Amino acid sequence: MKKISIILALIAILVFCLPALADDVIKVCEVTDTGGVDDKSFNETAWNGILQAKEKYGIEAVVLESQSDADYAVNIDQFIEDECDLIITVGYMLNEATAAAADNNPDFKFSIIDDSVGKPNVVDQVFQTDEAAFLAGYVAAGMTKTGIIGTFGGMCIPTVTIFMDGFTRGAEYYNQIHGTKVEVLGWNTETREGTCVDTFDDLDKGKQVSITMMDQGADIIMPVAGPVGGGTIAAIEDRKMGMVIGVDSDWYLKYTDNGDIILTSVMKKMDVTTMQVIESVIDGTFKGGKIVGTLENKSVDLAPFHDFEDKVPADLVKELDDIRAKIISGEIELNPVYAQ
Repeated sequence: MKKISIILALIAILVFCLPALADDVIKVCEVTDTGGVDDKSFNETAWNGILQAKEKYGIEAVVLESQSDADYAVNIDQFIEDECDLIITVGYMLNEATAAAADNNPDFKFSIIDDSVGKPNVVDQVFQTDEAAFLAGYVAAGMTKTGIIGTFGGMCIPTVTIFMDGFTRGAEYYNQIHGTKVEVLGWNTETREGTCVDTFDDLDKGKQVSITMMDQGADIIMPVAGPVGGGTIAAIEDRKMGMVIGVDSDWYLKYTDNGDIILTSVMKKMDVTTMQVIESVIDGTFKGGKIVGTLENKSVDLAPFHDFEDKVPADLVKELDDIRAKIISGEIELNPVYAQ
């Protein structure tokens, strides 16, 4: 009888505590930019980090997709009303809305991906993507058959042009080392001006600018335009020639039907840094500041060559290893304008 009473008491305690335990579940909420959560790019990569945390720690994961600029502040406000434990905003375009929300809600925790707002309750996740893009430009210069490669952006904003600048500098460095004259369409490292299609949504514009570059001889193109990069894949598939270099995530794993034309990708591991921020909320160590993704800490990197593994010369791969070490050591200097 005594054992039964003890068991009943334990059951009562558990039943009483269950609501409290449910209330303790961390709620992490993401506001995307207009590319959507399935953009095969930064919105999706950040969301994957949240989903990984959900699987590992049992957090609650919620996302609101912005259809236009007007949705940024509205979606953030909705998450404040929902009392999210961490609000993650994705992209440079959400800078002002994130900063304003952080100022107006000092007790809430925020993290912005791809920009810095410098608020005590915000973790800024920024990435030295020109380091990995430099490697991509170097290998593209080593793999081109025509001697012409290209890049373009969705919008000419710093988080986009940093890719384009690193890519072009990598190709220029290849020319310097090998005495070649590989030309890069779409970006000028001196003027810091280049080709942007002013959209992260319109795939047709990505296809058209890619066709224009291909007409000028480009056989490798790196689109820095989120889903619009799918237009480059379509153009290359139509022409049945050329290669594409992806950005943000490993496109070989995202565009599974197009692996035969994806040379590599410049990866920005936002899922890794997002997980770090979530873990700081869980363990109570969250504080505002900045996480900088670099080659050294492996938060930016070049994806594997996959189908091109046997086609990229061994000597070129060895050179990439040497260049990686020189970038990390500072022997190879990138444009200080993009220093994070």
